[in-house]
Amino acid sequence: MTKVSKKQKAWTIDREKLHGVDEAIALAKQNASSKFDETIEIALNLGVDPRHADQMVRGVVTLPAGTGKTVRVGVFARGAKADEARAAGADVVGAEDLMETVQGGTIDFDRCIATPDMMGVVGRLGKVLGPKGLMPNPKLGTVTMNVAEAVKAAKGGQVEYRVEKAGIIHSGIGKASFGAEDLRRNFDALVDAVVKAKPSGAKGKYVKKVAVSSTMGPGIKVDVAEIAGA
Repeated sequence: MTKVSKKQKAWTIDREKLHGVDEAIALAKQNASSKFDETIEIALNLGVDPRHADQMVRGVVTLPAGTGKTVRVGVFARGAKADEARAAGADVVGAEDLMETVQGGTIDFDRCIATPDMMGVVGRLGKVLGPKGLMPNPKLGTVTMNVAEAVKAAKGGQVEYRVEKAGIIHSGIGKASFGAEDLRRNFDALVDAVVKAKPSGAKGKYVKKVAVSSTMGPGIKVDVAEIAGA
């Protein structure tokens, strides 16, 4: 028999019931009882097999109420573009020197941006940055000449979403300290982006299941019927 912790006993939800979006968000906030400000997370179970290229779901979306996190941004750029990145608030800027730092095991950033001319250098870091989801990508706006705009977007609530092997997208939509309205705005923005990113190879029901939770809290099932375009 699985041992139930005091925290689990305190959870005030029916794990099998389907909830409306607002009710699910309220319950996730209510069950976030850690000493730190837990992240409110969403899990979307999609009817796709990401092993097939025409069923991959990936993109970026700006959460209107922000993420509640301090995002450290690294930029691979030279000269004037490096200066632009620093002026826009990038935390780490460099070229070959930054490549050597990363190769040495120090990755002091959460998002990585590069100018197109730097991809020859950044490409050598594929085995390091790739598994961490940090490899710059033109489709995600992280390989660009407009580094200032990309840095500001990364700092201003932009999040990347990507379907995992099991067909699930996990993403934070804010902090437990956020107001319910802000969390709902972020929820809608993320779900809307994922629905619009439906790949050509997706057959049958696209959004199968949705759940909301806090970092340490239980998953609260959301009624998919509430989600437009699912």
